[in-house]
Amino acid sequence: MSDIDIRTTGRAGRITLTRPKALNALSYEMCMAIDAALRNWREDDEVDLVILDAEGEKAFCAGGDIAELYATGTKGDYAYGQKFWRDEYRLNAMIFEYPKPVVSFLQGFTMGGGVGIGCHGTHRIVGESSKIAMPECSIGLVPDVGGSLLLALAPGRLGEYLGVTGARMGPGDAIYAGFADHFIPQDQWPDMIEMLEASGKDDLLAEHAAPAPDRSLPQDDIDRFFVGETLGDVLTDLRNGDTEFTRGALEAMGRNSPLSMACAIEMLHRLRGPALTMRKALELEYRFTFRSMEHGDFLEGIRAQIIDKDRNPKWQFADMNVPAAAVSRMLMPLGADTLTFEEE
Repeated sequence: MSDIDIRTTGRAGRITLTRPKALNALSYEMCMAIDAALRNWREDDEVDLVILDAEGEKAFCAGGDIAELYATGTKGDYAYGQKFWRDEYRLNAMIFEYPKPVVSFLQGFTMGGGVGIGCHGTHRIVGESSKIAMPECSIGLVPDVGGSLLLALAPGRLGEYLGVTGARMGPGDAIYAGFADHFIPQDQWPDMIEMLEASGKDDLLAEHAAPAPDRSLPQDDIDRFFVGETLGDVLTDLRNGDTEFTRGALEAMGRNSPLSMACAIEMLHRLRGPALTMRKALELEYRFTFRSMEHGDFLEGIRAQIIDKDRNPKWQFADMNVPAAAVSRMLMPLGADTLTFEEE
């Protein structure tokens, strides 16, 4: 497949995304190729670790390839998207639970589906150009691909802020927020990969890590203004704040789907606590994405951002007053369609 290069080199299983002109966006076929490779290497004694990287300077992976989802969804075929998300989420869980080290090198943009394959392994490497974000609310989805787990575990109310604004994290912020582990200057990456391939030993990474760059996320402001129980509570606090931070947050949120933002906040509040697992997070995400074409704002979000590019989506609840019942409907258990993790 020309979009992805899968091979073994030395002691390493190697997965390289090779769609730099498309910012290495993940297609369903690419997800399934990664899935098959990981299953094969899991039992292969010749493979000590897995390395994920990507061609091009602009992005490790800027998200999922949503054109096909839009094309099928607008014809009333919701099954393709439901299958795409189901199988993608199973892959995300496999990476998180993988019995061997998984090392990812995250240059440029790592967003959405890129977080799902790049930020759940054991060693997540960022460099000078790294920009990590969960911007799903801008297209009528919620932070998914296991991103809700990372957001729920982030310090303070950082998860709510990142989830509803789609703010981009530089390398220092990504490490602080729990989306990455080590900062290694990017000119050292080729040598690091060669050493990992030759030795199969992942302890080299910590030895070569440099001090993380300064972080810029204003944690105190975030904890003050994003503490509300619902989207409405958060908006009230922000509107009463009248600071540069609150104005910037309101502007960012004003572009996003109110239903998606309300559901994202509710999801994080449900997930936080000692019972949090990756599978629990993915199962909750799937409740939303399963319904997102038919009942959410996903198709309208894609139309406005990607297809017509008018940047003028007609969101549900455009006045930002999202009823609790609407949130509950999107996050109700799916019954027979519940996401499961049995290997087929």
